Parts: sequence; structure tokens; C-alpha cells
Amino acid sequence: MATCGTCTVPLAVFALIAALLAALCAAGCGVPCPAVSLPVGGGLLGLWVWRLRRRDGGTARRVCVLVLGDIGRSPRMQYHALSLSKHRYDVTFVGFLDTKPHQDVLTEENIKIIPIAEVKGVQVGPKLLTYVTKVILQCVQLLHVLLQMETQSHLLMQNPPGLPSIAMAWLVCFLRGSRFVIDWHNYGFTIMALSHGEKHPLVRLAKWYEHFFGPLAAHSLCVTNAMKDDLQKNWGIKATTLYDRPASIFRETPLKLQHELFSRLADTYPQFQSRECDDVQLERTVFSVRDLTDDTVALRVDRPALLLSSTSWTEDEDFSVLLQALREYEGFIKAGAALPSVVCVITGKGPQKQHYMKLIDSLQLEHVQFCTPWLEAEDYPLLLGSADLGVCLHKSSSGLDLPMKVVDMFGCCLPVCAISFNCLHELVKHKENGLIFRDSQELAEQLKSLLSEFLSSDSRLGAFRRNLRTSRGQRWDDNWDQNVLPLITAP
Repeated sequence: MATCGTCTVPLAVFALIAALLAALCAAGCGVPCPAVSLPVGGGLLGLWVWRLRRRDGGTARRVCVLVLGDIGRSPRMQYHALSLSKHRYDVTFVGFLDTKPHQDVLTEENIKIIPIAEVKGVQVGPKLLTYVTKVILQCVQLLHVLLQMETQSHLLMQNPPGLPSIAMAWLVCFLRGSRFVIDWHNYGFTIMALSHGEKHPLVRLAKWYEHFFGPLAAHSLCVTNAMKDDLQKNWGIKATTLYDRPASIFRETPLKLQHELFSRLADTYPQFQSRECDDVQLERTVFSVRDLTDDTVALRVDRPALLLSSTSWTEDEDFSVLLQALREYEGFIKAGAALPSVVCVITGKGPQKQHYMKLIDSLQLEHVQFCTPWLEAEDYPLLLGSADLGVCLHKSSSGLDLPMKVVDMFGCCLPVCAISFNCLHELVKHKENGLIFRDSQELAEQLKSLLSEFLSSDSRLGAFRRNLRTSRGQRWDDNWDQNVLPLITAP
């Protein structure tokens, strides 16, 4: 990008010409004011656009990754940034910095994070006024941040959220001659419809907005073939399917790392603490034991089953289904079924967490304990790789996206029970790598079946895990190199 110094001379020349013409106009020399203002204004505008579009030797190796949300809770966009940096692109990563991104993102020298604050609209008056003023402030904020950066070859943004970031990103790319790429994770208007209803004016506006601005992108990525077909048929957008794939950090956790993780969590969460303290030579958690004399680690044969789910605590995940299923599971045990106790760990942050915490507290189960931690980015893969079974309650608002949490679980060879929706079959193969359920009763029966012999490698759960080990498929890096890199390097 041109420095301030390089633009000073031409700007000064235009300012001098404007001053002379204005003086002639004021002196009554027959030069009409519109004839003065239009050429001067047009010249200054042209100079400004020329400055914005000016490229240097590094422009082709610069990419902006934009998230109008929390970077730390946007793993797919973090993977984009890391993949770009591995190919020696300089990445400017723009988004909220509410939670800590993965350490690799923070330490990669080719990635520069520009944090932006979440703005709020006018907090008095009707909600519509609050929403409108918030959007206006976000427009100003995004234009200020994006136009201050050096010229980028590409701008890659996540949608949703896309209001107002799609329009602002497109405008900046138009002004600067950059290529605009949208990564469609879902549709914003369908998420809004969960809380407002499909016929709400804001939902209709959001739908029109995405339909109008979405096709303006130079390239589009999407997360499923079902979404690819829908974008082509109903939006006129030709997209490339980039399936979510697990990063290399998602793998089965070795025993020693499992014990270290359980011990760290036991310092804060009693659900991981062992109540036995009779042998000073042994370091225990409720799941594992370490012999201090020879530093060996083993999983306990009397351990509970570790059930794991993760969530953003939003409307598209009904956790009452899992709570009811675990209540029925408790009933199986009290009726005499030979089933293990369960520690159910639910990770994540979100607006509905307190609502569900009240429901959890009201259950008062004897054989099921709940733990709802927020994990560091480095600990989350370790916990997935240590669990016995994953549960996914994500129901796509559009029916066209897939839960990335299941992708990460599969990367750790963790079998999954997932609630059914339209295109889930693109990821979860029923009775091969997990089970698909429709309601809490069906989930309860699946938990009973899978956990009845969970300690045995010959169990049904063990068979699912073996299938996952032999059918892992591509990891993120190979998938990205095959589908995204050609779009970035194309002339």
C-alpha cells in the first residue's frame, strides 16, 4: 500500500488546484461553482481509489480472513489461516478476540490478528432501532479496519454471520481490486428464523440480503454437497464443497496425556477427582491411576464412562433431549441393568447455558454427573481423544450444514450418537461409525446398548472405534490443498 508520504504530493497538487478554482469562482471570473466542484471532487475520488488499489510486490501474497464473530470459536477459519500461512501467505485475521485462539494461530509469524470489538446499537427504544444502529456501526467499523490494511489479493470471509460483513467485504474488494471469497457454513436467515420465525421482517430482510450480495463473490466455498446443490439451484452460486476435516491435533490421546489432563481438570472439577487417598505411591483420578514408582499409567477398571458433547448453547441444539435420555439411563440402572456410571462433560459457551444449567441442577441423578467446563484450545482435542462416546445434538437450521464437532470427534476415533437431520448421512454412517437417533428415548436405548460393555474392545463401541481408525480419510491440510489452494493461486 502507498505510504502517507507518497500520496502527499499529488494530494497537495489537487488541493492547490481546488483552491485556485474556488478563488476564481468567488472572484466572479465566470467560472461556475458546479464546474469547479465536480471535476475536483471526481479527481479527488479517483486519486483515493487509485491509492486504495495500488499494489506492491507483496500484494499477491497477502490474504485477509474475516470473521464477524469470535476467532477462538471459529475453528474452520483458524484452519484457513494456518493453511494459508503454511503456503507462505501473509494472513491478516480480523474478528472478535473473546476467547483464545489455538496456540498455532497465535505463534505463527505469518498470521497477524487484528481484533475488533463487538459493537452495540442504541440501547433505548424499540429493538429494531437497536438492531439498525448496530448494523450501521458495524459497517463503519469494518470499512475503517479493512481500508486501513495493506492491499490484499483475496478476502476470505465466513458466513454466517454475514450482515453487514458480506456487503462491506464486497465493497472493499471492489474498491481495492481484491478477490472476494465467501465460505458458506450455513445461511444466516435460517438461524435468525429459529428465534424470530420465518415470516419476521428481519428474517425476510436477511434472506433478501444474502440472496442479493452472496452471488457477488468471486468464489464460494461450502460445507456439504447438499448446500452446494442448493446454492446452485436457488441462489445461482457455483460453490466448491470443502468438507470439514479434522486437523492433525485431533487424534487418540496417549494414556499419559489422558492422566495429565484428568489431573488438571480434577484440580477444578470434582467430577474428575478420586475419593481414594490411601496409597501415597499412586496418583489417582476417577478415570486413571499413575504409579509414582515407575511412572506407568493405566485406566481404572472401575471408572465411569466418559460421555462428551460440545455446544454453543444456541437454539439449534436442544439439550433437553440428552438430559431426558440420561434420566432414562439412570432408570435403567435403578431397575437392575449392569451399566456403568456416567460423567457427562459438555463444553462450550453460549446464550442458553444458564437455562440448561438450571435444568441439570434439577435432575439430581445418582449415577450420572455433569461437568460444563470451558477448555483451552489445546485441551479440547485431548479430552475428545480420551472420551468413550460423543453425543451431537446439532440440528442444522437450514438442513444443509454438518456439525464440525463430529468431524473433530471422528478425528479422535471417538464414536458418536448424533440427532438426525437431512444431510447428516454425508458424515455419520449409521451403525458404521456411530448411531443416529430421533428422540430422547431412542438415544437412551443407544446409550444403554453402547455403554453396557464399554470397557471391552470387542464391544459394539469398540467396533465403531476400529472402523473409524481404518476409514479416517483426508485430513484438513490435504483437503484444503486440493480444493482451496487452486482458487487462491489462480491468475
